[in-house]
Amino acid sequence: MPSARPALAALALLSLIWGYNWIMIKEGLRYADPFDFAALRTAPSVMLLFAAMLWAKKPLRPAALPRLLLLGLFQTTGFLCFACWALVAGAVGKSTVLIYTFPFWTLLFAWPLLGERIRSMQWLAIALAGTGLVLVLEPWDFAGSFASRVFAVLAGMSWAISSVIAKKWRNEGSFDLLSVTAWQMLFGGIVICVIAWSVPSRPVTWNWHFAWVLGYGIVLGSTAGWLLWLYILERLPAGIASLSLMAVPALGVLIARLQYGEQPGRAEIAGMLLIGASLGLLSWLTMRGQRSVTPEMGQE
Repeated sequence: MPSARPALAALALLSLIWGYNWIMIKEGLRYADPFDFAALRTAPSVMLLFAAMLWAKKPLRPAALPRLLLLGLFQTTGFLCFACWALVAGAVGKSTVLIYTFPFWTLLFAWPLLGERIRSMQWLAIALAGTGLVLVLEPWDFAGSFASRVFAVLAGMSWAISSVIAKKWRNEGSFDLLSVTAWQMLFGGIVICVIAWSVPSRPVTWNWHFAWVLGYGIVLGSTAGWLLWLYILERLPAGIASLSLMAVPALGVLIARLQYGEQPGRAEIAGMLLIGASLGLLSWLTMRGQRSVTPEMGQE
């Protein structure tokens, strides 16, 4: 429909921004260690989000501080730190696919924590994702970048836990997503800054390329990405919105192949396809049931 065209354009733009964002993180890690890079990205993003709150005339007072602290610990600190560590030695395409297994972990965590039963077709999605996860992880091969694969999975699990926390919060009452996003990023960013200050690291190499990489992550990856995600959620059905989550790892694999010449092996390709099929099935189930997409699923 004509009224949906701007939102669909925003969806395409968001997928491209977040798909290329993983390349930019990989580039940034050439000039800074993971914790330093995460801190340098998060602090300015927080300021821009609070500026957006002021512009939108949102209340600045935080609500439910313990939940915001917990959400920030998983959604910002855990996710970003594990993702950066995964990309230090890991391939961009493989890491992105492993990180985006978070819907698989969300289903598993929501079962004991929220009492949400896994239904018939969801079990099929779990089986596809689980098989794909084993093929991409290659647990029989401990050489090379095995640690980076584990960090990528931990990033996806951290993201899934934050989604479960947010979903439980929303089940008990509504909250303003922009406010919650800004505050949890602030609290999570403070933890990242403390870690970056405490852990010994090499000096940051400042140059114009690193400044461009940081600017991309701060302005586009975090701030503009979150605002686009809010815009999409307000104007598109849940199933269509969730398709953006499936497009991002696919674009990450494609762009990594074009830019870095990454060529995954047969087992990895099969695993990525199975994980993609699982994400597609979950998106279709969401669209079919018109279930809501947890806003916090819109992670960069």
